[in-house]
Amino acid sequence: MAKQTDGFLSDRKKMILKAIIDAHIENGEPVGSKYLTQAGGFSYSSATIRNEMAELETMGYLEQPHTSSGRVPSELGYRFYVDSLVERYRMSTAEAENLKAALREKQAEIDGILDTALKLAASMTNYTALAVRPRIASVTVKKFELIHIDERSMVLVMVTAGGAVRTQNIVSERPVPEEEKRRLANLMNIRLAGLTCDEYTLPILMELESAMGEYSFLVSPVVKSICQTISSTGGDIKIEGVNKLLSYPEFYDIGRLRDMIEMFERKDELLQLISGETAPMMPSGQQEEDGVHVYIGSENPVILMDNSTLVFKPVKKEGKTVGALGVIGPTRMNYTKVISMIDNITDSISDVLDAKEDNSNG
Repeated sequence: MAKQTDGFLSDRKKMILKAIIDAHIENGEPVGSKYLTQAGGFSYSSATIRNEMAELETMGYLEQPHTSSGRVPSELGYRFYVDSLVERYRMSTAEAENLKAALREKQAEIDGILDTALKLAASMTNYTALAVRPRIASVTVKKFELIHIDERSMVLVMVTAGGAVRTQNIVSERPVPEEEKRRLANLMNIRLAGLTCDEYTLPILMELESAMGEYSFLVSPVVKSICQTISSTGGDIKIEGVNKLLSYPEFYDIGRLRDMIEMFERKDELLQLISGETAPMMPSGQQEEDGVHVYIGSENPVILMDNSTLVFKPVKKEGKTVGALGVIGPTRMNYTKVISMIDNITDSISDVLDAKEDNSNG
């Protein structure tokens, strides 16, 4: 059914739709007019509420699982709720302080911060959480070092533009003095820093070899090690709290749950989606690439998630995407809390990363 716009719903319909979705998220049961008149705080008669519910069903916002039962939200209803009705969840002072303290303890590496945030997201939302290091097509190194081990052995240290530290052991075919290794590292910092491997042109490499004189033979194995290391960043995804799915009746089907777990283990489909490789059209109201993404039911490009909701947001460092954090749960998810939690946690991670960068540059 075609999606209705905000103008098609009266304020009364919006209030009733929101009350039904809030109640269904809370207890997982169909919601009837009797419940709304008794517990919803409405002054309208049962007949008026029933008529409004019938119209909301006709418009596609509600569904009636059984003839005599109440209504449940449709995907369209959830989408309207997320885009227009959801209220911002405000973290308590204790929650905010615990979040900041936990992240500050893990300032050393983005992987450590994401691991901490992953566990926080699962515990604070009670849904399955995921943390993603997206696939990166082109990585640049901002600093090189060659650490002397002995005349033939050295460790190549690379600090990427994203702040990750990568190392590679190198064995030279001939002895190389320690000062020559330092000289090559300095030359690479001048000529190769800030470039991708695709931008390492033959003239640049010939210039390095010429500058190294009798030790020019060292340039080729070192550059080869650089490209092998920074071209192998294939992305990764970590999952926390898969057992939390068992808390919700929607995942009681053992066969379907097994398929979901297998999907988590394969990771490819989720990694492609969150890394932006499948890049489905964003649902209405989500035009900001850096904002919280919400995919409800069949909006998910991953077929096995057609009865689930995926919420995630990119993690930024100095304006660049370095990861993503999100949760997977039933479509009757507590959107108010989850969207705000993911928003707060990712923003806190970005703040920690930017503060760390400022301190290192100060």
